[in-house]
Amino acid sequence: MESSGSAPRCPLQEQRARWERKRACTARELLETERRYQEQLGLVTTYFVGILRAKGTLRPPERQALFGPWELIYGASQELLPYLEGGHWGQGLEGFCPHLELYIQYAANSERSQTTLQEQLKKSKRFRRFLRLQEGRPEFGGLQLQDLLPLPLQRLQQYEHLVVALAENTNPNSPDHHQLTRAARLISETAQRVHTIGQKQKNAQHLQRVQALLSGRRAKGLTSGSRWFLHQGWLLVVPPHGEPRPRMFFLFSDVLIMAKPRPPLHLLQSGTFACRALYPMAQCQLHRVFGHSGGPCGGLLSLSFPREKLLLMSTDQEELLRWYHSLTLAISSQKN
Repeated sequence: MESSGSAPRCPLQEQRARWERKRACTARELLETERRYQEQLGLVTTYFVGILRAKGTLRPPERQALFGPWELIYGASQELLPYLEGGHWGQGLEGFCPHLELYIQYAANSERSQTTLQEQLKKSKRFRRFLRLQEGRPEFGGLQLQDLLPLPLQRLQQYEHLVVALAENTNPNSPDHHQLTRAARLISETAQRVHTIGQKQKNAQHLQRVQALLSGRRAKGLTSGSRWFLHQGWLLVVPPHGEPRPRMFFLFSDVLIMAKPRPPLHLLQSGTFACRALYPMAQCQLHRVFGHSGGPCGGLLSLSFPREKLLLMSTDQEELLRWYHSLTLAISSQKN
């Protein structure tokens, strides 16, 4: 029984108090992590970008390829931090949003950046010596340049998480609610675009890797077009008569490639695969013949095409399930 002296509970006030606590916690985390982020950006700007420019260890095109718009990103953080320190969250983040394009540029350059770093480490003794000297500074705490280069893209993910939480826990009647909501939307859209860029870069790497593994006239031009890599692995091809034959399969969004390994003693192409057949996924009908129960003995998949039928077997139930889901995805993507 509630005592006569206690004040009645107000659910609305309690909800607002919870919002305010979450908002204060999120705001504090955003401020503290921004200070650390700006410090790390500044260290790289000073000890890597600035000194490389002054010493001429890298030519300007190579330096630009390695760091992209790093200094501009650092400048954007320098503009944002005073607003956060003053508690002007909406105003600061709204002013920060025009700089989000820098993160898209940085993501688009990230693959080139890693390639440039590896090339310079391989061919330039002067650059290797410079890197060891700078990375040994106590300010970096044992971190190497390759550990620091992903910082802006990691920070963008933090921005999305923190700014969305800040907007969601801000009273709709607050004067900066609209600014925070808009900033959260723009940051989320930017994070999605950066994620898409990363996915395309990984896909291009997969295509080039598979292209290098395959030989034969049928495999030429594999990396062209808008093809997406989905899965690869060994499966047993079950013929109408005779024993199952192991084959390597490469699945893409539009085609399934069956390949046979080259002989280990092949003079020029050892370790590669000869392309034996290409199957268009737009014409594929897929069925599980057995392997529904999730038992340990694997299963059998039936793939029907206008002129051919494939029976593919795996003794690994989990691998069979991965193939089934990947094939289903490829078929549905072609039909859609």
